[in-house]
Amino acid sequence: MVNRLSRIITRTGDKGATGLANGERASKNSPRIHVIGEIDELNSVLGLLRAEHLPETLRRMLLTIQNDLFDLGGEISLPGAKLIKKRQVEFLEEQAATLNANLPMLKEFILPGGGRAASLAHLARSVCRRAERALVALAESENGQERACQPESLRYLNRLSDFLFILARALNLEVGEKDVFWQKPMPDKP
Repeated sequence: MVNRLSRIITRTGDKGATGLANGERASKNSPRIHVIGEIDELNSVLGLLRAEHLPETLRRMLLTIQNDLFDLGGEISLPGAKLIKKRQVEFLEEQAATLNANLPMLKEFILPGGGRAASLAHLARSVCRRAERALVALAESENGQERACQPESLRYLNRLSDFLFILARALNLEVGEKDVFWQKPMPDKP
């Protein structure tokens, strides 16, 4: 950050617009600002998850992801920027594969739940999916232009939601909680 923020209250957003990193102003209801907000919420949920009692390796992994999400928010705030790189997507894939290697194979759908940390990972996953949908909406609103959304950023959020699903299962396994399986409804009796 070249200029440190010395004033948080600026009053520049009092009329419903906010500044992008390139100096442009955008409505606080624009698709771009909506995406930035979804990414910020996801980062906050991950911060809450990191506040749980977790192995240090997972805490570091989540901190890396939080930094990546900050980059992603910056990328969206600076139209045309490319801050999310292929290596960040590959990191998620590698971490997901490592965690998944120790999990039993799924044969049923599972419901969000189990232990507290796993439940927070499921919450983060659902917020991540919402951020991904908002990013797709931004790209569609600007006709898929790379200025709207970089392809690597979409891949990143897609991989992150998969990673968070696997993380939730791994966190349940770690504390001895079983996955909560969806129960198929019983057929109505005639």
